[in-house]
Formats: sequence, structure tokens, C-alpha cells
Amino acid sequence: MNYKISEQAIELNAKLEVFMEQYIYPHEKDYDEFTSNQDNLWQYPDWYEGLKNEAKKQNLWNLFLPKEYTPWSPGLTNVEIALLFETMSRAPWSQQIFNCNAPDRGNMEVLAKYGTPEQQKEWLDPLLAGEIRSAYAMTEPDVASSDATNMELEILRDGDEYVLNGRKWWTTNVITPKCKLMLVMGKSNPGNSRHTQHSTILVPTDTPGVEIVRSLRVLGEYHSPGGEGDVVFKNVRVPVSNLILGEGRGFEIAQGRLGPGRFQYAMMFVGMAQRSLELMCERAQSRVAFGEELSKKTSVQHEIARSRCDIEQCRLLVMAAAEKMDEHGIDAARDYISMLKIVAPKMCEDVSSRAIQIFGGMGVSQDTPLGHFFTTSRFCRIADGPDEVHMSQLAKLTMRSLNK
Repeated sequence: MNYKISEQAIELNAKLEVFMEQYIYPHEKDYDEFTSNQDNLWQYPDWYEGLKNEAKKQNLWNLFLPKEYTPWSPGLTNVEIALLFETMSRAPWSQQIFNCNAPDRGNMEVLAKYGTPEQQKEWLDPLLAGEIRSAYAMTEPDVASSDATNMELEILRDGDEYVLNGRKWWTTNVITPKCKLMLVMGKSNPGNSRHTQHSTILVPTDTPGVEIVRSLRVLGEYHSPGGEGDVVFKNVRVPVSNLILGEGRGFEIAQGRLGPGRFQYAMMFVGMAQRSLELMCERAQSRVAFGEELSKKTSVQHEIARSRCDIEQCRLLVMAAAEKMDEHGIDAARDYISMLKIVAPKMCEDVSSRAIQIFGGMGVSQDTPLGHFFTTSRFCRIADGPDEVHMSQLAKLTMRSLNK
């Protein structure tokens, strides 16, 4: 493996590191206090847009689209993007400032890859500008949504419109008033083969019949300002022109959307885990218990060593996946993509848990980002497909490759 990093990417990463020090870390506690206050639910701090504007000014904006997405891409490879994602993910909310956060980045990728020029003008342009936010409505409460072919929400054609009826939940971002668009996956062609029954369609959030019935809490957290929504669609009508790619292409779009973003998603966990390790080391060297620094205790040393090994192994796996995608395309990297989804969230969960243990009571308080790192990584072992689905997929791919 020979990870080629351009001068452009090295310069961007250096700028990101400075931006994090100057603008992100100083605002961490304020962001946490503001978004944790229920009087501020689904709102953003006053300084938030100013940080986004500063990121735009420094060209630290929309860094997630690889170079094949010209003209919207900054011209980077997946390997180079991975490097940037580790740096920009060292705070729980910092990806938003660079317009590189989920689910918006996945939705923008779908629109860039599959959208019509009209769909791109209406929705992709304002998303790329950071003027609006979006949601991806796939998961349903009444079926095992880990199998994307299970979706039961109906998308039925009626003349020049499609009519949607059904329910989605864990719809990230949909609660904030800034969310203006949902990409909704549902069943449009029940008579087709299993993987061609579903479609993906654009639904503006203010469409009559769309009702957000409640916000869902993740391990007690509201995930404000974006939120996690439980959404009912009752006779929701949208134009036929809102369909993406065509009827029966929903599973194809879902695979295309979830695949490329997974190495960025995995590098997010590397960034969070690396920050956890650094905080862990600082705490161990400054805290005294039973007459000596924690760093001198063998058990603490072992936790630090194990964490560094886990992070480095995951980082190398992410870079290998990104390189394979650059050289051979997404289909050739399917096994690596499954590996990333299995390994990265669990790695971050473990590392942040060790850091919390070394911090003691402070580790579970709002005074460090460790609690956010832990709950996010635990939640993401279910989101975008649980560990078990990806392990089964990886096992099948492995046996197939070894039995050639």
C-alpha cells in the first residue's frame, strides 16, 4: 500500500487542524450547554453560522465528494478525504461546520450521482451552500430495516403524482426547522423481484400529509438541533419528477449512498477515538491517586497501549478501503466497507469507554466530549445496518473469494 497524499490535501489538513484549535475546541462547552438546554431544542447557537462562514472563507467546505463528482468536488481522492475526516471529527459536532455531516453528505452524494439537473438545481445547490438541511427516511418501526428490501411504506403512482403512505422513524435531522427535504425509500413495485420493488423519492418536509409525531431520544439524548424523528406519511402527494433515477431503483440508490460514505463515517470514529486517547493520556499524567500519577499504574498503561493499537489498526483499515475504492471502485471494496462498519464504531466505543473509566466521574459529565463519543459509537453499531448484518455479508464475501 502506498497512500499518496497531494500537497493540496496536506495543506487542507493543516488548515483544518488550525481551524479546530482556533474555532471548534473553544466553542465545545458552549455548544454542549446550548444544545442540552431544552429551551433551545432544535436551534443553533448564535455563533454557529459565523463559524460556517469562516470555514467557507478558508475553503474548508464540502470536502467529502471525491474527484469523480466534478464540478462539486474539491478534486481529492478517497484516501485524501479520509485524512481530512479524521481531523474534522475530533469534536462531536464539528463536521457540520464544514458541511460534511451525515445525513446531508450522503443525500448530496445521491443527488450529485443520480439526480436530474432540475433536482440538483432545486435541492443539491442549497444543500451544498449550507442553506438547508435534509433527512434520509429509510428505517421503519414495524419491519427489520436492517434488510433494506423490507421497507413497507407505499409509493404508488396516481397520474402525474406519487402518493406516499406509511411510517418512518430514526429519521435524522428531520426535527430541525432547517430541514427542508427528505429522501424517502418505499415500496413502489411490489410485483418486481426482491431488490427492484423499492424506489427513492424527494419529499419536501412541508408537503401536506407529512407529520412528525415525536422526536426520539438516543440513550436519553435529544440529538438537538438535528433530532431523530418518527414521521408519518398520510396520502402525501409529490410530482412524478421527484422520483430519483426511476421506479425500482431504491435498493441500488441505498447501496450507492451507504457504501462510499462508510469510510468517511469510519474515519469519524478514528478521529473521536484519537481525541479520546489524547484526553486519556493527559488525565493519566495529571491525576494522582494513592500516592502516584495514574500513568504509573500498570492497568492504566495497558488501557492506553491497547487503545493506541486499536486506533492504528482501524486507521490503516480505513486507508486501505479508501485506496481500494480509488483504484478499483466501490464494488471491489465491498468487503472492506463491511469491515469498516464492524470495526470502527466498536473500536471507538471501547476506546472512549476506557477514557471514561480513567477520568472517573468527570468522564461521564458534560465537561469532556467522551460521553458523546461513547453514545454515538454505541448507537452507530445499529445505525446504517447492525454489526450482525455486516458480519454475515463479510462472511459470504470472504467464502466466495476463497472458494474461487
